[in-house]
Amino acid sequence: MPPYNSTDPTATFLNVSCFDFLLIELVPLAYRITNELEPEPEPSSNGDTSNSSPPERRVDEEEKREAAAYRLDMLGYRVGQGIVERFARDRPRFNDTLDVIKFICKDLWSLVFRKQIDNLKTNHSGVFVLTDNSFRPLSRMSTEAGGQAVVRAAPFLLIHCGIIRGALAAMGINARVHTEDIELPAAIFRIITLPQKS
Repeated sequence: MPPYNSTDPTATFLNVSCFDFLLIELVPLAYRITNELEPEPEPSSNGDTSNSSPPERRVDEEEKREAAAYRLDMLGYRVGQGIVERFARDRPRFNDTLDVIKFICKDLWSLVFRKQIDNLKTNHSGVFVLTDNSFRPLSRMSTEAGGQAVVRAAPFLLIHCGIIRGALAAMGINARVHTEDIELPAAIFRIITLPQKS
């Protein structure tokens, strides 16, 4: 596909394995950063921590998950914006939202995951459902009995929701993006476009 031509001296390429390893490490990194930002109890003035009052507020597990999810989504958002700024700058402006979604399904998906989206559905009222039946980042995840694989895979999709949201924002569409009904290795992304603020 143009603009990636191996004979172009200004072209830059990324090793797919490096990209996969980066995506694998982002979720644990987000949780580590969230844990490091948790406030520690302060010792009393005499150095004894046994009688010290508990900290004003301890971060519970749900707040840690939300903080890590926010961090992953915002990281993906910035990546999505950057991809569109780089690869859609020479394209003519899109006429409507459906054209933008088709660009996401064909061009952006091919660029990032080396294949197009398998299925696109819409209700023609601002809701789009993108289905990738063998989503590359999930295709190498091990599945275990009891459904824990789906629970463990869910955080790895947050960055991809952010990528989609950032790409849409770079093309002037404000949207919410989330995943639903994960069945490994398939991934389903629901895009709900939001009205423009005036």
